[in-house]
Amino acid sequence: MSGHNVTLQRYQPAYQQGVIALILPIQNQEFGIAITAEQQPDLSDIAGFYQQGQGGFWLAVVDDRVVGCIGLKDIGNQQAALRKMFVAQAWRGRQYGVASALLTTLLAHARQQQVKEIFLGTTDKFLAAHRFYEKNAFSEVTREALPAAFPLMSVDSKFYRLSLFS
Repeated sequence: MSGHNVTLQRYQPAYQQGVIALILPIQNQEFGIAITAEQQPDLSDIAGFYQQGQGGFWLAVVDDRVVGCIGLKDIGNQQAALRKMFVAQAWRGRQYGVASALLTTLLAHARQQQVKEIFLGTTDKFLAAHRFYEKNAFSEVTREALPAAFPLMSVDSKFYRLSLFS
């Protein structure tokens, strides 16, 4: 992998298939979650779903291939949902810093947009993700603590909150 530079950039529609090609194998093969692209309507309109209001969607790209992504969905009331954070298996880990770079980019954008709280949902299976979020100051919350506008996914069973301005 050395010699390949990871660049972070805002999502462009030309990368839609690359995003789907990153996410589906992680969900289906790696974690055994039986979900299709069609069951994730945000994937067919990433710009319309995420790049509205205070939201955004960012990619980690190597040689024009998507190796990571992260989305911020504006849910109103200066709150947002962190969604679709995925990093290709070969690019995970501290030595590459892809996940940290994606989260740092999202948090800088959220602060600039005056987002006060970020919520996220994940599954019990994503143990490394739980550790990553907890290490980055997210606190676990109950489903009942989520804002009414939070976009619940049927596979989500664990929820986190990050307060940006205290």
